[in-house]
Amino acid sequence: MGRIVEMPLWALILLVAFAAVTFASHFLFPSVRWFFRRRMERVVAKLNTRLERPIEPFKLARRYDMIQRLIYDPEVSKAVADHAKAEGIPENVAFEKAKRYAREIVPGFSASAYFGFAIRAAKFLSRSLYRVRLGHFDEASLSKVDPDATVIFVMNHRSNMDYVLVTWLAAERSALSYAVGEWARVWPLSRLIRSMGAYFIRRKSRNDLYRRILARYVGMATDGGVTQAVFPEGGLSLDGGLAPPKLGLLKYIVEERANPDRDVVFVPVALNYDRVFEDRILVAAGKAGERRFRARISVVARFILKQFWLRVTGRYHRHGYAAASFGAPVSLKAFEAQHPASPVKDLARLLMKRIGEEVPVLPVPLVARALLEAEGPLTQSDLEARVGHMVKDLPEAHVHLPRGDLHYAVEVGLRNLRKRQLVTEESGQITVNAEERDLLAYYAQSIAHLFRNRSA
Repeated sequence: MGRIVEMPLWALILLVAFAAVTFASHFLFPSVRWFFRRRMERVVAKLNTRLERPIEPFKLARRYDMIQRLIYDPEVSKAVADHAKAEGIPENVAFEKAKRYAREIVPGFSASAYFGFAIRAAKFLSRSLYRVRLGHFDEASLSKVDPDATVIFVMNHRSNMDYVLVTWLAAERSALSYAVGEWARVWPLSRLIRSMGAYFIRRKSRNDLYRRILARYVGMATDGGVTQAVFPEGGLSLDGGLAPPKLGLLKYIVEERANPDRDVVFVPVALNYDRVFEDRILVAAGKAGERRFRARISVVARFILKQFWLRVTGRYHRHGYAAASFGAPVSLKAFEAQHPASPVKDLARLLMKRIGEEVPVLPVPLVARALLEAEGPLTQSDLEARVGHMVKDLPEAHVHLPRGDLHYAVEVGLRNLRKRQLVTEESGQITVNAEERDLLAYYAQSIAHLFRNRSA
């Protein structure tokens, strides 16, 4: 037993390495995971004391456990068998494909990443780029929402800044879980987004197996009480106006529930901006008739560098106003009781109608609409008269007049349009730049439905 054994140095290193890995996997890693798990639980417990809607256990489950639960769901197992039969492949091959889809969809929420980094970053970015205003906020109705209900924020989709703005504005209520498109599935952005509770979706997938797995995940999250944020339009508005609703995620939320006793409450959220940074890309895509957003990285980098240089030289101005309004909640139980034969399509129409009623009216959309309606040059006093007439006829809309001053509001709108050379001014006459008319129409379209509703 006490004899000396000689061995090559490489064999000794290999032996020590195997021993270290075995020790780490059996003793060290579980201890480290336990330590961080306990720390996370303490952080979440502290957060839940100040959140209006505490973070649900479903959201805090380990990602591995959630993936296992999803792929072994009876509905997913049936979909795997059907896929294998339809494609003529072994079931174990179809099962591996299902597992890949589940890994792609399921997030790995981190309370520290969300409340420690994401909220601060969202607040800083929002307030650096815009003067942020909270429009209509139905506090009385929101405070009456059943604490056990699953809350779904349903929003119009104007910009990728929507994620940032609403994440910050809803920070004191709960952690939001977004459905994020394929644009964000790039490393390292994907890891950060996943850690904030977002789940990735393939918007144009025609694969029945993928759709079944996504549907079951959304159903599980809804049953688990996870607060979600959904864009019923399905994508960014290409013309600035509200688009007809798409039923994908909304259908999954309504039809995939296994717990009908837990109510689902939809909160309409309406967003609007004086400047949408993707506006030219979106307008070009709308004119081309295809959802292909060709945003070159060089253009993005040039914009960021320009803003940084303006800030360093003391010439930086924020890009106008951004505003969000929160409407009265819609209870799914109440809707189904009042409309027993109504499909999801009717619910979607109702939600889009509620969103439309809450859209904030900001200086740039007001000025853009007034200039386009005139179809000719206007003096600033004529422009103010037109805008004043428009504002007077919108009693139910949230009209944000900076400082409560119509003259100043028109000046703010014009300043933003002049800066981007969308309008020109000569001899006191303000004229729409003919080459930029489509872009001006994009902003006017964001409030156009309010005037159509008034006429109706």
